[in-house]
Amino acid sequence: MAAAGAADSLSKVARRLCRRVERLSFGAPVTHVYNPLVYAWTPHQRYLERYGAGHKEVLMLGMNPGPLGMAQTGVPFGEVAAVRDWLALEGRVGKPAREHPKRPILGFACERSEVSGARLWGWASRRFGAPRRFFRRFFVYNYCPLVFMQESGRNVTPDKLKARERAPLVEACDAALREVVAVVRPRLVVGIGVYAEQSARRALADSGAAFGRILHPSPASPLANRGWEERAEQGLRELGVRVVSD
Repeated sequence: MAAAGAADSLSKVARRLCRRVERLSFGAPVTHVYNPLVYAWTPHQRYLERYGAGHKEVLMLGMNPGPLGMAQTGVPFGEVAAVRDWLALEGRVGKPAREHPKRPILGFACERSEVSGARLWGWASRRFGAPRRFFRRFFVYNYCPLVFMQESGRNVTPDKLKARERAPLVEACDAALREVVAVVRPRLVVGIGVYAEQSARRALADSGAAFGRILHPSPASPLANRGWEERAEQGLRELGVRVVSD
């Protein structure tokens, strides 16, 4: 019952966050905003229900969805093959209210791979084997649920938004993160990249959790392209995290 209650709480957190960010508006250079908590809610909820239950040792925090990852599947770092084949999750994925022609949402029919997600979940698969062994101690969550794009289709990260647009988004995402932490009660919050760590430290300053950071697995990072798994594991070890399955 406790596990089911925790998953239900995470779903409620996600629904509240979804309602808050749906009320926000963004101007140039942003021309398109995707909210997978709306059009990819079914697989997102299944992720929360299956893997979010129970207390976790480590919360791994990403920044926001990638256009080939969570934007397609509703799962953080949700590279299609990893979500379908390792996490064993699927579900109906619709369309955003306004779709960019260069960034179509194909859901689980998307044949392009998100490198960051393939690296993160590929590491978890190789190191822990079964998903249940990984999620017994870890949970992966994205700080911001929205995808921002320019007219060209180029991604806009949340830190590049105008201050007046960023402030209410940060307020909503900070509140949701605090609620997630109250449910999963991690001893350590690990930012996947600098922005995520900074967001966690700000939002959770009074939570009692410890904080740290590992290298983001983005292919835009030269360091990540030279052995991301080894660097990520070394970072976790330095934070006192065992990187072997129970």
